Amino acid sequence: MARTIRRATVDDVDDLVPLFDAYRGFYGQTSDPAGARAFLRARLRAGDSVLFLAARDGEWSGGATGFVQLYPSFSSVRMRPIWIVNDLYVDVAYRRQGIARMLMERARHHGEDTGAALLVLETGKENEAAARLYRDLGYQMEEAFDRYELEVDVEGRPT
Repeated sequence: MARTIRRATVDDVDDLVPLFDAYRGFYGQTSDPAGARAFLRARLRAGDSVLFLAARDGEWSGGATGFVQLYPSFSSVRMRPIWIVNDLYVDVAYRRQGIARMLMERARHHGEDTGAALLVLETGKENEAAARLYRDLGYQMEEAFDRYELEVDVEGRPT
């Protein structure tokens, strides 16, 4: 069955909320549809992320089956933009149908269209299905750098 991928707008938030909430649940977060709605609406209104949707059965009347969300950044070393592939999710009922691959290919095309030097992503170490997909698409594990994180509270102080 043909699949359609298109860029999301604020009008798509209601279709996105169940998928986004399920995505967060996959990573151990508590369900929060209202928070998901506010977060997605803010990202799309501000234009500070790019989100692509996969249509259910190739038609938009039935809603979305998956999404990929990218955030812009820059490489100072390369002096070019990069895209962070932050979120990829496909509804459980639609997995193993090539939707994630199609979404990732659309993300790659977006990177090419915008002159990006890189698309970067990370996934949980236990997420073997995602890791296989990324390797199949040509992504390579970064070995030269260690990644560090520092959580901050709402006042900006280390926690």
